[in-house]
Amino acid sequence: MRRAALGFRMHSGWGVVVAVSSDGGLEVIDRRHILVAEASTPGSKQPYHYSENLGLKKAEEHIARCSAASGQLASAAIREILAKLESGGHRVEESAILTASGRTLPSLEKILASHALIHTAEGELFRNVVHNACEEAGLVVTHVPERDLEERAQKIFGHKANQVRQSITALGKRLGPPWTRDEKLAALAATLALQPSGPR
Repeated sequence: MRRAALGFRMHSGWGVVVAVSSDGGLEVIDRRHILVAEASTPGSKQPYHYSENLGLKKAEEHIARCSAASGQLASAAIREILAKLESGGHRVEESAILTASGRTLPSLEKILASHALIHTAEGELFRNVVHNACEEAGLVVTHVPERDLEERAQKIFGHKANQVRQSITALGKRLGPPWTRDEKLAALAATLALQPSGPR
């Protein structure tokens, strides 16, 4: 079994997952968009925005319901990815989730009173459901602040860091679209997760 790792870059209600293996050279062995919002539930893609004027009790109930449904979707998507990779001879033990600033969130009441905090809370919700789904699948999960990604790559790869970044960018020519910033950053995070020294 060849070692592989998953990298995630999440958005509101969906995210990008890239699986990489570095045995014999960097290789992308899976990439996809995953949906982590229940389409039949109103406001599921932006549960905090939707809850802004519901009142605190109904807001709590709506966000909890959306979070539970998103967790189920994330778990199903990750199980599907892992099953595919395992059948192809890959063993995934590591995952890396790109994060924002890591700001500690206040109470729900204060979150709903601030548009900026609403955005922050939604980002955290979808990253958290993926984190929990990865842990349920037995993966080691690392959160990598996006603003620190380049610094961590430099620390782990040293003078080869630029070469690694260029290799990831060049993969898009062979793989074809989509190979956007989402995929490149998720691939770099997964590549770091494969290394013995990072990106803990």
